[in-house]
Amino acid sequence: MMVGQGIITRYQTSVLEQVGIYIIMAVSLNIATGYLGQLPLGHAGFMSVGGYSCAIFIMRMMPAFGVTMRDFVLGTPAASLLFVIGLVFGGICAAICGVIIGIPALRLKGDYLAIITLGFAEIIRVVMLNIDGVVGFELTGGAKGLTGIPSYTNFLNTFVVVVISLFLIHTMMKSRHGRAILSIRDNEIAAEASGVNTTYYKTLAFVVSAFFAGIGGGLYAGCIGVMAPAKFGFMKSIEILVMVVLGGMGSMLGSVLSATFLTILPEALRAFADYRMVVYAVVLILVMIFRPQGLLGTYDFSLGNVLEKIANREFPWKKSASAEEVE
Repeated sequence: MMVGQGIITRYQTSVLEQVGIYIIMAVSLNIATGYLGQLPLGHAGFMSVGGYSCAIFIMRMMPAFGVTMRDFVLGTPAASLLFVIGLVFGGICAAICGVIIGIPALRLKGDYLAIITLGFAEIIRVVMLNIDGVVGFELTGGAKGLTGIPSYTNFLNTFVVVVISLFLIHTMMKSRHGRAILSIRDNEIAAEASGVNTTYYKTLAFVVSAFFAGIGGGLYAGCIGVMAPAKFGFMKSIEILVMVVLGGMGSMLGSVLSATFLTILPEALRAFADYRMVVYAVVLILVMIFRPQGLLGTYDFSLGNVLEKIANREFPWKKSASAEEVE
């Protein structure tokens, strides 16, 4: 709508869509890193599983739903329904991979967990490269990638998915499940001694993180229109991890701000093509030097805290009212 009215260009819309996608990716990784206290490096693997699964499902089911490429542009009810089902399907496929890798991997800690999850991401990439030869028909497109993906991602549905994802993650972390996950991060031995099923909650956090990474991957596939294994290498996982670390481990608001900043910054520097990556690196280094705990540390925005501060603040009219009561 905004593109048609000339308010913003298609390029700017695409950048905003990517901002939303990386917000989901950063916040979902923050569940496993900032809230659970682990260090997985396979987030790009879950993203690729969700992206490929969502795109393939939608492309194969379009005839059954009577949907064409144009229907996604027009946003018809059938196309919207197929989009939602495909997105959830991609998230579920990523979550299943999260269960498969999470149960054995979460017995490890620190560098060992990072290595095994990094290996998982590489396995996924190699599978996407070679699975066509195994199944005997074109599924992922191999090295050339999966093409012809409908443009089912737009600014509106990306915004809606981001809001729903943030709400669900925030709600989970404020529940008893979230408190159990945080207790494991603070002291796993004490949490287990207090009756917390650490294996269950570590797996839960890992699987939820993988699910939302799959959701982000599904949006990503519809945004760029081509899925290729080369797009989900080691550096993609590092890129998402940098967003979490820069914003502050354990801060959802920090992940949102850093994902927005680090997605827009390279695009804003395109006019300085020769110096773009240098400036990008310098900005990151300066932030890490002066704010090693991240932009917001562990601070998270809470509407309740804001209202409480407003209620307890000493406004001039409150002081005069108190003085009158004393008199």
